[in-house]
Amino acid sequence: MPSDTLWEIAKAEVEKRGSNGSESDGVEIGEKSVFFIGSKNGGKTTIILRCLDRDEPPKPTLALEYTYGRKAKGHNIPKDIAHFWELGGGTSLLDLISIPITSDTLRTFSIVLVLDLSKPNDLWPTMENLLQATKSHVNKVIMKLGKKNSKASSEMRQKIWSNMQKDHPDREIIDPFPIPLVIIGSKYDIFQDFDSEKRKVICKTLRFVAHYYGASLMFTSKSEALLLKIRGVINQLAFGIDKSKSICVDQNKPLFITAGLDSLSQIGSPPVPDNDIGKLHARSPMELWKKVYERLFPPKNTNTLKDIKDPARDPQYAESEVDEMRIQKDQLQISTLTDLENTKTDAWCLSRQQTT
Repeated sequence: MPSDTLWEIAKAEVEKRGSNGSESDGVEIGEKSVFFIGSKNGGKTTIILRCLDRDEPPKPTLALEYTYGRKAKGHNIPKDIAHFWELGGGTSLLDLISIPITSDTLRTFSIVLVLDLSKPNDLWPTMENLLQATKSHVNKVIMKLGKKNSKASSEMRQKIWSNMQKDHPDREIIDPFPIPLVIIGSKYDIFQDFDSEKRKVICKTLRFVAHYYGASLMFTSKSEALLLKIRGVINQLAFGIDKSKSICVDQNKPLFITAGLDSLSQIGSPPVPDNDIGKLHARSPMELWKKVYERLFPPKNTNTLKDIKDPARDPQYAESEVDEMRIQKDQLQISTLTDLENTKTDAWCLSRQQTT
C-alpha cells in the first residue's frame, strides 16, 4: 500500500498542476467561463439549456444566475468544465457584471450578447449599454491584472487581434472587444416577416457593430437547425472545440458570420441617401451608424425603456402571498415613520412652550 497520506497526495497534485500550468499562472486548462447578457426575455436561458442538453422549460432569470457543464476529453482524462453565467433584467442590473468577471477568471472568459430582433427599437440602447458597461469593467480588470502580471495583461491585449488577419484592410479601423464576443440575434422567426428595408438596416447595422468589435454574429430562433449551429459556437467558447468557418451574409437568410470573416467593403456604407449623410454630424463611425439606425428605429421613451430596478416589484416574479406580506411590511414601516415624525413634532412643540 502507498505510504503517502491523503494530504501529501493532494499537495503533490496541486504542485503538479502548478508546474504544468505555470504559463497561465494557476488558471486550470480546460476550465472556461461564458457570460450571457442581452435583451430581457430575449432567449438567453433557452440557448444555455440547449447547449447543456437540458430538456426543461426555461424560467425567468432573477438577477444573476450560474450553472455549469462538463465535457469529456477522452478515457481516464479529466472533463473540461464550462461555467455559464446569465445576467437577467436586460440593462437594469449592470452593476452585477463585475461579479463573474475578475482578474482570476478574465483570461478564460467570453461574452455572449443576445439581442431580441423582434424589438428593433430597443435593440441599439440594449446593445450599447451592455457592451459599454462590460467593456469598461473588463478594461479595469485588465489594468488591475497588469499591475500584478504585466506579461499576462500584454498577452490578453495581443490575443484580441487573433481573429483578424494581419493583412486585413480594416485592421486600422476596428476596435476589438477586449475579450471574445459573440452577438446573437434571437427570434429570427418573427424578424423574417419584417419589411425588407427594415431587415436590411438591422442586418447591416449588426454586421458593422460585430465587425467593429471583432465579434461573431449569428441569428437564431426555435428552429432546431439554427439552435444546433448556435450550440456549436457556444461549445467552441466553452470547451475549445474547433471554430466554424461558415459565413452567410444574405439578409434574406439567418446571418452567420464568424469573427474576422467580414469586412467594411462587404457591409457597405450606412443605409441612408448620400445627400443625407452630410447632415448627420458624428464623431466616429459607430456614432454615425447609431444615428442612421435610430432614424428608422427611434428608441422608446426613457420611462418605458427603463427596466424595473427592484426585481421584487417585477410582475413576472409575482407571488401573491409573499407580495401581500411585503405590502403589509411596507405599510407598517410607513406607519412607524409617521408615528416617529409625530413624536418629534410633539417634542419640538413642547420645548418651544417651555422656552416661552
